[in-house]
Amino acid sequence: MESLTSRQQEILDFIRSHQSEQGVVPTLREIARHFEFRSMTAAADHVRALRRKGHLAHSPRLARSHRIISPLDSLRHPALDIPILGTIAAGLAELREQEAVGCVTVDAGTLGIRPRASVFALRVRGDSMIGRHILDGDVVIIEQGPRPLSGDVVAALIDGESTLKTFVIVNGQPCLRAENPNYPTLIPAEEMVIQGVMVGLLRRGQADSSLPQTWPAVRRGVTLKAPTQRTK
Repeated sequence: MESLTSRQQEILDFIRSHQSEQGVVPTLREIARHFEFRSMTAAADHVRALRRKGHLAHSPRLARSHRIISPLDSLRHPALDIPILGTIAAGLAELREQEAVGCVTVDAGTLGIRPRASVFALRVRGDSMIGRHILDGDVVIIEQGPRPLSGDVVAALIDGESTLKTFVIVNGQPCLRAENPNYPTLIPAEEMVIQGVMVGLLRRGQADSSLPQTWPAVRRGVTLKAPTQRTK
C-alpha cells in the first residue's frame, strides 16, 4: 500500500468510523458534506486516490460498495458467526431452558474450528472451573459432534441438568470433574449427555450482566449411559 496524505488519511478514517457506527460506508455526498467540500468531485478524487493506493476496493455500479482493505486480509480465515444461547453453570448443575441472546463472530482458523462445524456459545456463570482458567462471565465456544476425551472441558446434561465441567473416566465410569476443590465430582445416576466440547474461550474486562440467565437444552450430543450396577 502507498502512503497517504493527511487529508486522504482523514477521509479513510471517516469511512471506517462511519461504517462502524452506521453499518454502511458513506456516500460521496456524505463525505463531501462532512469535510465541507464545495462539490462531490473533490470527494470522488480522494476516494479514487484511496483505491489507487490500495486502501479501498469497490464493486462498480453498486451503491455504497467501497470496502476498506486491511494489510491483514491475506492472513484471515473464514469468519464464523456463533450464536450465544444463554448461560451455563460452572458450579452445581442446574436445569435451564433454551434462549438465544446474541452472537459472536470469530476467525474459524484461529480457533481450529471447521467452517461448517456445528458450534454454539454459552456465557459461564459460577467458579467451579477456575482451575482451568474459566471464569464467571467468560463466553465458552462449544463444538457439537466430537466424542470427548478424558480431560476435555464439556457442556453436558447430567441427569437432565446442565453444567460445564471437565470430562473424566473414573474406574471405567464417565464423570464430570470440577476444577475447584469446593465442588464435587458429578457422577450420573442415570445418564450423561455430552452436548459439546469446549474449543475456545472469549473474555472481556467486565461481564455483561444484561444477558438472561439461561442456557439451551440442546438435545443433540453423545449420550453416555451410567453403567448398570451388577448384582452379586
